[in-house]
Amino acid sequence: MNCPYDTTRLSFRGQLLCHEPMSLHTSLKVGGPADIFAIPEDADDLRQLLSWLGEQDIPWLPIGRGYNLLVRDKGIRGAVISLERFNRITAVGEGLITAEAGAENLSLVRFAQKMGLGGIGFISGIPGTIGGAIKMNAGAYGEGILERTDHLTLLRSGTIHDFRMDELDYGYRHLRLADGDIVLAATFRLDEREPHHTEEEIRKDTELRRTKHNVGYPSAGSFFKNPHGQAAWRLIDTAGMRGKNVGGAQVSEVHSNFLVNTGKATAQDFLDLAATIKNAVMTTSGVTLEEEVRIVGDI
Repeated sequence: MNCPYDTTRLSFRGQLLCHEPMSLHTSLKVGGPADIFAIPEDADDLRQLLSWLGEQDIPWLPIGRGYNLLVRDKGIRGAVISLERFNRITAVGEGLITAEAGAENLSLVRFAQKMGLGGIGFISGIPGTIGGAIKMNAGAYGEGILERTDHLTLLRSGTIHDFRMDELDYGYRHLRLADGDIVLAATFRLDEREPHHTEEEIRKDTELRRTKHNVGYPSAGSFFKNPHGQAAWRLIDTAGMRGKNVGGAQVSEVHSNFLVNTGKATAQDFLDLAATIKNAVMTTSGVTLEEEVRIVGDI
């Protein structure tokens, strides 16, 4: 299938796919096609790609493994940039480890464990990559990954910069960056920790998530943010929404803040179900739920 853009002047060493279904690249298994799906090899390849996209005035969206992403059924006009090949993890100093955006969360925890470092075991059971975890300040048990982050490496306006965390605006489940910023890597300042202590953290976290979050169907993890001082799942339960479905999208019977694809869901099914849940929670509890998943694509 021909690309909707002329790629003859694009110097690119990575993989370039056209009209690529985003259902293949999101954990919810829904989403229409992206005009271009690009997988750059490294930072230089990424800069070449962004330069070409800028010359062609083509919009673009960076993603990780699509674990916290809902793509609408009409897909994405422009380019989706996957950072899956940015997956290196390295020790860079005493107590410091740098992980590229495409590195898996558990891989970082395991790497630190081998170095006798820890303090981030709470992300071991969160599926996805460091870039995604950074963008949403992923965490559990009252901790967030950005509290353990020394600095971020960003691609900003074609130049790579390091930013200390006190230079950035972040908080519960959010990190505010400038338009066009891409997270390339994060450097973490970790504590000395015996490997067996980290192993116990990993075991407890993965077991907890296996018992509470093993919903049996494709999902994006927690669909809604927890309102201050409250649990979204409890508000959804109180509203009588557990097990509620719209088309192939359903509120999980196991964990009611997980919306699952029971087999033939569309993105619109999830959007309609989310709207129904929000209305029900507002009616019963007077609370406005806010999506934790990122919703993108043509309306």
